[in-house]
Amino acid sequence: MKKIGITGASGHTGANLIRRLLQESYELRVLQYRDHQAFEGLGLDLFRGDLTDRSSLASFCKDLDVIIHLAAQISIGSNSFDNLYKINVEGTKNLVETAKEAGVKRFIHFSSIHALEHKPLDKAMDETRPLSLGSGMPYERTKAMAEEWIIGQQEKNFDVIRMHPTAILGPFDFKPSYVGQFIIRLYNGSLPGLIRGGYNWVDVRDICDATCNAVEKGKGGEGYILAGEWKSVVDFALLFEEATGKKTVRLKIPLWLARIGVPFIRLYAQIKNQHPLYTYKSLQILQQGNRNISSEKARKELGFNPRPLIDSIRDTVNWFRENGVIK
Repeated sequence: MKKIGITGASGHTGANLIRRLLQESYELRVLQYRDHQAFEGLGLDLFRGDLTDRSSLASFCKDLDVIIHLAAQISIGSNSFDNLYKINVEGTKNLVETAKEAGVKRFIHFSSIHALEHKPLDKAMDETRPLSLGSGMPYERTKAMAEEWIIGQQEKNFDVIRMHPTAILGPFDFKPSYVGQFIIRLYNGSLPGLIRGGYNWVDVRDICDATCNAVEKGKGGEGYILAGEWKSVVDFALLFEEATGKKTVRLKIPLWLARIGVPFIRLYAQIKNQHPLYTYKSLQILQQGNRNISSEKARKELGFNPRPLIDSIRDTVNWFRENGVIK
């Protein structure tokens, strides 16, 4: 049975993925940086380490067959390019180079749908889209830069597989994620309003099923888009009401007004000790994301089969309820 190493296991996808892989009886090793709530008590092989510390990565990579690299610095706000570059690009390079030296055979890299160009918006988006290397968003640009480099690392004895998920929701969202925070505030009625625009939403469990299949079936050198269903924020809120029976905010905020209000939303979030979900960057993503994203390749090669969005919403809310995040 293959030995699999995972970075970023404390995040939303990581928390679900380790549980999915344990169901297949894989031997798992986790690179633990700080937080461990997401995998506490699971009996994993834990290694303290840091993507910026090559010596700690050498111990982590030893005797592994596969590495699944989830760790990244995510930003929809004002994080500096330098901070994002250090983790998303340099950290990825450190891990890949150390993995090669250790004889790891397969490297599954979690990129992002935002590492790819979404325009032109009137044409279906698939894995042939160019990387968004010229993006004005530091997060998008650093993920694209990491992917550009990692594509060149594919070798005969070192398979590189890239995953491009869209906006992720689902259970085991301990921190919680940006989407999880949006759902919590939607449930609590604490959003200032709903912005016109939307995302492609995908269930974390479907992502993990496809990733589990990629361990054995993924083709080296290939990338896979993992997309679910595009819904506007307004339609998502209506689906949320149907799934939970709970009324949500109905105020629709025009984009021009939302942009004016960003500084006030940031101040409000600071007072409430929350992350601001509406930033200049997130508003741009809401408006400029492609609505027709194809996962046909992942369906054929990885058995990717996204479930209905209403089920994902219901299960996410139920998990937050069961764990005391919402009442």
